[in-house]
Amino acid sequence: MIVAFSVTPMGVGESVAPAVARAVRVVRDSGLPYRTDAMFTSVEGEWDEVMDVVRRAVEAAGEGAPRVSLVLKADIREGVTDGLTSKVEAVEALLREQ
Repeated sequence: MIVAFSVTPMGVGESVAPAVARAVRVVRDSGLPYRTDAMFTSVEGEWDEVMDVVRRAVEAAGEGAPRVSLVLKADIREGVTDGLTSKVEAVEALLREQ
């Protein structure tokens, strides 16, 4: 499964970069495949391990915040591995054909 999530602490001022860095550090340290862009971090693995990483990332981002917002989207597809790469490669291959 691939989970794309965005976590934002509320009530901590305008910049959330330090909190996001703490959350991404949790994902990075998990050892699971992941990608981070300007809006979301996507992480790939089995349900329990991915959800545990998301939970810990939310906790890390929320340190010192009275409230945390979480947006999560999941692609649950049995038997697919390396979806973070293969899904993008499939689109890129089609773009090269045009």
